[in-house]
Amino acid sequence: MPQWTVLSRAGCTLCEQMLEELAAALPAADAARVEIIDIADHPDLEAKYGRRIPVLLADGDFVCAYRLDGERLRGYLQD
Repeated sequence: MPQWTVLSRAGCTLCEQMLEELAAALPAADAARVEIIDIADHPDLEAKYGRRIPVLLADGDFVCAYRLDGERLRGYLQD
């Protein structure tokens, strides 16, 4: 199972929604290991993604942005 990372920003309701949907979609043990990174603390990520958050990464690879893409997520869960 990949390491999941959500790129977020404080006060982002879309980020909160993605995290809730991701927690519901993943096995409990994997949901507990989701890393949340506030891009405001990382100038390189802020420059790359800006307002294009939340972003879901699997082992550092882009999966989706803004809303959880269930189809793409299932592809990673089947591996």
